[in-house]
Amino acid sequence: MRSVTSDPVTLGKNPERSREHNRRVVLDVVRRIGPVGRMEIARQAHLTTQAIANIVEELTTEGLLMPAGRLRIGRGQPPIQFAVNPDGAMTIGIEVGADHAKIVVVDLAGKARAKRFKPVERTDPSDIAELLNDEIADFRRTYSTRLLGAGVAKAGPFMTEESSAAGPTTLPEWVAYLSEACGESIAVENDATAAAMGERLFGAASSLSNFCMIYFGVGVGLGIFNEGWPIRGAAGNSGEIGRIPVRPRDGCGFGDLDSQASIYTLRQLLGDAGPGVVDFAWLEELYRTGNPLMASWLDRSASYLSPMVAMVENILDPETIILGGMLPDVMADDLIERLSPLPASVASQRLRSAPRVMRGQTGYYTAALGAAALPLYSAMTPRLETLSRHMMEDQI
Repeated sequence: MRSVTSDPVTLGKNPERSREHNRRVVLDVVRRIGPVGRMEIARQAHLTTQAIANIVEELTTEGLLMPAGRLRIGRGQPPIQFAVNPDGAMTIGIEVGADHAKIVVVDLAGKARAKRFKPVERTDPSDIAELLNDEIADFRRTYSTRLLGAGVAKAGPFMTEESSAAGPTTLPEWVAYLSEACGESIAVENDATAAAMGERLFGAASSLSNFCMIYFGVGVGLGIFNEGWPIRGAAGNSGEIGRIPVRPRDGCGFGDLDSQASIYTLRQLLGDAGPGVVDFAWLEELYRTGNPLMASWLDRSASYLSPMVAMVENILDPETIILGGMLPDVMADDLIERLSPLPASVASQRLRSAPRVMRGQTGYYTAALGAAALPLYSAMTPRLETLSRHMMEDQI
C-alpha cells in the first residue's frame, strides 16, 4: 500500500550553536500543528522543556508567536497554547511573467493580505528591481508590521555562463543584484519551484513531503520536493521538463511540452481571439462555451503530458503530482481527466492514499504565493542538511 507520509521529523539540537536551527524547528512545529503547548512542542522537537520555554518566550517577545488560550486537560493549571502570530511579520511575493507581474502580500500565518495583477512592458533586471522597490515602498506605507523579506519567481532556466553587461544570469547573481538594489533580503526562485513551495505551505501539498508540481507558467516546469525541501539543482534549473522531447500518447512523432502544451502554445492557437495577456476569466469563458480550439489544445496537451507524468514518477517516485498554474480550475480538472489512462509506472499501485495527479489549490497566484513563501520557508522550516551536520558534529 502506498501511503501519504507526514512531514519528516524535525529535531532540535540542545547546543547553543544550534539556536537558529531550534527557532526554526519551534516555528515549524507551531505552524504545522498549532495552537500547541510547550510540552507538546518539546516532544515534537526533541528539545528540553527549558530550551523550549526560552525559545517560545523569545519568539513571543519578537511577535512571531502569540498565546492562544489554555487547553483544559485533567487537573491543575491548564497549559498555555501558542500559535503563529499572523501580524508578527509579512512578506512580499512577485511572479514575473513575460508581460505581467502578480504581486501578493502574505502574513506569517500564510494568509494573503493583498493580491494584484500588474501589466509590465520590460522584465530586465533593473525593471524588476524598480518593481520591487515600488512594492516595498507601498508595503511600508500600508502596513506597520515587520517585513520579513521579499521573493521573486521568474521563469528559468537560469544561465550558467558568466554575467554579461545586461545584468545577472545565474541564480546567486540575481539574489545578490536584487538584494543590493533594494536594500532588503530578496529571494529568487524558478517559477515552478516557487509554485511547489506555495502548494507546500498554503495548498494541496501541506501534508506531503515528497511530491512534484507541473506548473503552467511562461512554459511548463516541474517543482520537486524531497523530504520536505525543494530540489533546485546545481544552478537552480531542476525541473525543466518543458524542454524534454517525448513521444505523444498516439505514438506519432516527438515534441516537447513547451511547444505542444504550454499556455504560450494555447495563445498561438487562439490567435487574436482574446486580450493581450492571458486572463483566467477569458480562458474559462472560452472553455465553458465549448471553444473547439480550446478542446483541441487540451487533447494535445494531455497526449504529451501523459507520458511525461509516468517519466517523472519513474525517476522521482513522488507521492503525487500536483498540476497548477495559469489554468482555471475547470480546465485543470478537465486536463487531468484527459490524462487517463496514464502509462504504467512505479506509481501504478492499486491502493493509494493520493491520486497520481491532482489539481493544486492556490490558483492563479500560486507562483507569487510561492515567492512570498520563500522568506517564510527560510525563517520557519529547519533544513534537514543542517540537522544532519549537527548530528555528525555531535558524534565526533
